[in-house]
Parts: sequence; structure tokens; C-alpha cells
Amino acid sequence: MKYYNKLMECADRGILEGIQSERLVRLVKNLYEKVPFYKKALDEAKINPDEFKGLDEIDKLPFTTKKDLRDNYPFGLFAVPLKDIVRIHASSGTTGKPTVVGYTANDLKVWGEVMARSLFSAGADAESVIQICYGYGLFTGGLGAHLGSETLGAVTVPASTGNTMRQLMLMKDFGTSTICCTPSYAIVIAEEMSKEGYKVEDFKLRSGVFGAEPWDNKMRKEIEEKLKLKAYDIYGLSEIMGPGVAIECDAHAGLHIQDDHFLAEIIDPKTLKKLPDGEVGELVITTLTKEGIPLLRYKTGDLTSITHEKCECGRTTTRIAPIKGRVDDMLIIRGVNVFPSQVQTVLAKFDELSNHFVINVTRKGALDNMKVTVEIRPELNINKEQLEKEVSHNLNSMLLINCNLEIVEPNTIPRTEGKFKRVIDER
Repeated sequence: MKYYNKLMECADRGILEGIQSERLVRLVKNLYEKVPFYKKALDEAKINPDEFKGLDEIDKLPFTTKKDLRDNYPFGLFAVPLKDIVRIHASSGTTGKPTVVGYTANDLKVWGEVMARSLFSAGADAESVIQICYGYGLFTGGLGAHLGSETLGAVTVPASTGNTMRQLMLMKDFGTSTICCTPSYAIVIAEEMSKEGYKVEDFKLRSGVFGAEPWDNKMRKEIEEKLKLKAYDIYGLSEIMGPGVAIECDAHAGLHIQDDHFLAEIIDPKTLKKLPDGEVGELVITTLTKEGIPLLRYKTGDLTSITHEKCECGRTTTRIAPIKGRVDDMLIIRGVNVFPSQVQTVLAKFDELSNHFVINVTRKGALDNMKVTVEIRPELNINKEQLEKEVSHNLNSMLLINCNLEIVEPNTIPRTEGKFKRVIDER
């Protein structure tokens, strides 16, 4: 068995936990001194950084939430001056304000390292040709995978998303061996490959790194059969770093957390108490080495379980099960986080529209489709076609995906005496 960084990936658990504890102590002191938000939070929790003992006292530390990032938009949680930040990424928020994260030069070096480990775990190496079909831009997917591929020393093909015919041409002509994209787009690629008369033997694909949306073993099997490669699940989120926080190995027995950089816990979403290995709860992550915007016990909202047992692959790092869902009502549409409240915010801008709307999510083939149906207000003489055009433009700008919109007559949407089901997910 080969490893990108055997020293860290296969270290004795006692050594790993010692590293985590030491870095946690340093993190708490750093946050207390440099980030007013955390100074206040630690004071309220009665934590004296000079007396904090590390892992044994982690339960005493306060949590950080996505709301905290939004409330301190854009740079309130940064732990270094802006002159030391070399890159900014952001993800969409429920009210249009993105969640902003900043990276120092060393943060990018760490990101490259953990992504290189991830790609290596998924069968790539310096001899690979890695085609990245995640989006480039403020979204961390494309540039994160790109950074890892270059750190690994592989040939990096920054293809970005879309234009499947061109993707296939590049894959065939460049001899792509590893592909990085969402699992649903991998199926689109496979279907287009068949439609255009390509044979899978025309390609040199060996592995695929798929993330940014939930998927299951049924989809894994379909991808592996159609593309004749090994499929690996990858986990990450922009608030913590981006892709590379955790990755599957050949055992496919959970995703390995990069323990020397990220400290993972599972808590009960209601009681906020730490749960033992094997029990499903909310994943909480602390960034142990991040300089730009280090986060303490960040509540990811993702539901999973955890184990600290040694994997059959030889790695000793913490493993999490594939993400089972969300604590909140967030939808993931084609790899993009969508909240019903975002839709409501847009619709509320138009006086012609009522408060009655419903979101339908379906899957056609491998792609998710989202439709918003909303009623007009009674007794209004409006140009429905023009209104639909304006509302659609606003929705697409807010959600960062294309969704279908239908404006219907009053009392068209069924009413209920109980709690109204705003989202109908038929996937």
C-alpha cells in the first residue's frame, strides 16, 4: 500500500491526538488574541487560553455557526490583516450575502497538501492526467482540486463545468486518467459518451473523484460500470478549506479526515452533546492549522457518524461515513446549496406575487431539476410573460443555478390545514 504522506496518514493514534491537542491549544490562544468575536465567545465560556489543556477540554469550547460568518461579513472572523490574504472564496447565503473565507499563502500550501493526499488516495499520482470538471471561481471545488493536482505533480486539465462534448474530446485526446466532478455530471458524461458513439475503451480513465452533492452506492455502481473506473467520494466545505477535508480510500469504508489539519467531532444536533463512535449526529470541525479564517468547532450541518478504528487500508486517521443528509432544510441542486428562504426572499420583492409558492425538485436522468410555482395576487392586470422573465432572472442570480418558474392563478396551489409542505423533493 502506498501513501502520499505516510507519516501523518498512518501515525499512531496517540501521536495524532497529541498533535491535535497541541495545535488546538495554540489555536485557542491565537483566536483569543486576534479575533474579537472569539475573545468574547471564549470569555463567555469562561475559557482562559493560558490554562486551556487541549483535547481533554474540547467540550468546554464554544461552537461556531454559519450565522456567525454571515453576521461578521465580510472579514470580521479573519485572524490576519487583509494584506496577508492571497485568495478569497465565497459560497452563497440565504439572504444573498455570501459566506466569505480567506487564505494565506500557507493556507494554500496546506490545501494543496490535503488535496494531493486525497487524489493520491483515489489512485492518482505524478504520472496522472487529471481533468477537473468542477466549477472555477468563488466556488472552492475547481480551484481546490486544481491546487491539489498541481501539488501532486500531475498533468492538470482545468476544463471547468459544462460543454460535455468538449469534455469528452479533451478526455480522449489528452488521455485523462482521473476525472473530478459531481457524481451526477459523471453520469451525464457517460451518457453523452454512449450517445456520440464513443467506446469506453477509447479512454484511459482509471479513477474519479466525485463530490459537492450527496450520492449513494447505487450511483457509484452505475458510474463505475459506465465509465470503467474506480469512484471515490470526497468531502469538503468552503468554510473549513474546500475539497480535501476527507476522502475515501480503496476500502470504501468511510472518508478519511486529514487529522493533522482538521479535528472532527459528532454531536447531537439538539443537545449539542458529543456522541460516541458509530452514532449519527452533526459533524463539527475545528481547523487546526488554518491562518486566514480559523474556525473553532464549526457546526457543518451535515449528518454522519464517525470512527477512530484503523482502516484496512492501513491509515489510522478518523473516518466519517458518507453524509446522510442535512440538519436544516437545505437542498443540494447540481452541487449548489439552495435554501427555500432564498426563493422566498426573491419572490417577496415582487408585489404582484402572493406568499403561496412551492418548490418541486425532480431528477431527469442524472441531473436534478428545480421548479418554483407561485401564485399571482388576485385581481391584478399584469403581463405574466414579462413578470416571469424578471422573476426568473432574479431567482437564477440568487440561487446560482437555472430553475424553472411557473406563475399560476390565485388558489391554484393546494392548501392544507396543517403545516404547509413548501418543498416537494421527488428525487
